[in-house]
Amino acid sequence: MNDDVMLNVPVIRQLYHWDCGLACSRMVLEYLNPVSEEEFQRACMDLEFTESVWTIDLAYLMCKLGVRHCFCTQTLGVDKGFRNQSFYKKHFDTEEDRVNELFLKAESKGVLVKKCSVTVQEIQSHLEQGHVAIVLVNAVLLVCELCSTPVKYCCFLPVGQKCFCRKPDYQGHFVVVCGFNRKTSSIFYNNPAYSDRVCCTSFSNFEEARRSYGTDEDILFIYKDG
Repeated sequence: MNDDVMLNVPVIRQLYHWDCGLACSRMVLEYLNPVSEEEFQRACMDLEFTESVWTIDLAYLMCKLGVRHCFCTQTLGVDKGFRNQSFYKKHFDTEEDRVNELFLKAESKGVLVKKCSVTVQEIQSHLEQGHVAIVLVNAVLLVCELCSTPVKYCCFLPVGQKCFCRKPDYQGHFVVVCGFNRKTSSIFYNNPAYSDRVCCTSFSNFEEARRSYGTDEDILFIYKDG
């Protein structure tokens, strides 16, 4: 059992306020087996991605690119309670049917989805084998111990939208978990909001951020072997 694991996953910055999940997907693909930019874009086009990308979309993307994966979540489909959250409000009605449909068709398409809760120990043992994971967190709660300033929430707003930098209750954000240290109870992750660092937080802060209401405890395990 290793006390300290650090996987060399490249950091790729998101380009827009909405594409953190795609940036995370590019990081893990780059780590596993680089696919060309053309191949990546073609897969996104084939899957008809819009500016609203859910974890199930990322699972379909991995499947399409032939990457072994397992998507664990608390809710098979869309949690209707999210309708009232400001983060989900704008796209909720148009997205609900689309996302539920993806869940329904997942098995027949070869997309592996499991309804379960994952422990931090399971995440560690996954990393110990050289595998990585894309995790949905509440960015409002996730605090990096190495960054001098927290991520400003205006960073996630569409260009041109007025920013008052008022902390929302929930800001869904994808990160790539790439390491841990058992002695210091730290978890390391790549945050697509940055391009020049690996972030670090305590197990307890990471657990709070990934189990926050709104995340469904979504985690996409990615495996090195196809």
